[in-house]
Amino acid sequence: MQLPRRQFLQVAAGAAMLPALPRIAKAQAYPSQPVRIIVGYAAGGGLDIAARLIGQWLQERLGQSFIVENRPGASSNIATESVVRARPDGYTLLLIHAGNAINATLYENLRYNFLRDIAPVASFLRVPYVMVVNPSLPVKTVPEFVAYAKANAGKINVASGGVGGPDHTSAELFKMMTGVSMAHVPYRGTAPALSDLIGAQVQVIFSTMPPAIEHIKAGRLRALAVTSAARSELLPDIPTMSEFVPEFESSQWYGVGTPTGTPADIIGKLNEGINAALADAKMKAWIADLGGTVLRSSPADFGKHIAKETEKWAKVIRAANIKPE
Repeated sequence: MQLPRRQFLQVAAGAAMLPALPRIAKAQAYPSQPVRIIVGYAAGGGLDIAARLIGQWLQERLGQSFIVENRPGASSNIATESVVRARPDGYTLLLIHAGNAINATLYENLRYNFLRDIAPVASFLRVPYVMVVNPSLPVKTVPEFVAYAKANAGKINVASGGVGGPDHTSAELFKMMTGVSMAHVPYRGTAPALSDLIGAQVQVIFSTMPPAIEHIKAGRLRALAVTSAARSELLPDIPTMSEFVPEFESSQWYGVGTPTGTPADIIGKLNEGINAALADAKMKAWIADLGGTVLRSSPADFGKHIAKETEKWAKVIRAANIKPE
C-alpha cells in the first residue's frame, strides 16, 4: 500500500522533530566509520558509476571511506530492502533511481513501502530518453510516426531493456498520450534491444542517451525526440517530445536515500556534500557527457519529486496493466 503524498512528506520531515543536541553531536562526529552505498545493479553500469563518483566526492569532502556495494536482483528491490532494514544511522545509503518510483506500484507484494521506509537525501542527475527508430521506417518526426503507426496498426514493435523499466513505461506513456498501438518487445538490457533495432527486427525504442548517441551520430538510428522538458546539449537539433505531445516528460534520474529515522542533521550533511559536488566543474562535465543535467535538491524537494514520480508511473502501470516478469 502506498502512502498519500502529504503523508509521505510528513514522514520525511519527521526526523526534524528529534531532540536538537544529540542530533548535532551525531552530525559533528559523522562519519566516523566507512559508509556503504548500496546499488541494486551489477558493477559497471550507469547506476554503479554514478554511485562511485558521488562516493569518491563525499569521501574526499568528509574524510571517510564511502564504499559502493552492488546487490543486483529483482529490479533493485533486493538492494532497496537491505537498506530499509539497515540501522538508520547514515552509514548505509541507497542509490535511488527512477525504477524505485516505478517498482512501488509494479510489485504488489514488496516487503517495504518505498515512500515510507526510505528518507530522501539528495538528487543529483537527470538523463532524458531519446525516441529512436530504424532509418528504414518512413518517418522523420514524431507527428509522422504517430500517423504512420495509426495507419499501420499492429505492425509497430517497441523494444525495451525489460518489462517495467523506465524505457518501457516511457513507451506506454507515449501510447497513452498519442493513442497509437505498439506491441512491446522486452529484452534483457538496452544493448540487445538497440542491436535488434539497428537490424530492423523492431521499429522503435525509448533509450537513454549514452547507449544510443553513437548510433544516432553514425546514422544507424534516427532520433525523433528527446523526452526531457528542454532540448539536449548533445542533440541540440532534436526536438523535445513535449513540442508535439504537450506535457510529455520522462527521464532517468539518480539520487541518494537512507533508512527512515536517520537523524536530520546527518541527512543535511550528506545533502550539503552532494550539492557541493554538483557545483564542481568535473562533475558537471561528467553529467554533460551523459547527456544529462544537474538535478540539485533539498531533502524535502527530492521527497516531493519521488512522490510525484511514483504517482505518475502508478497511473501508467495500471492503465497499461504492466506485470513484472
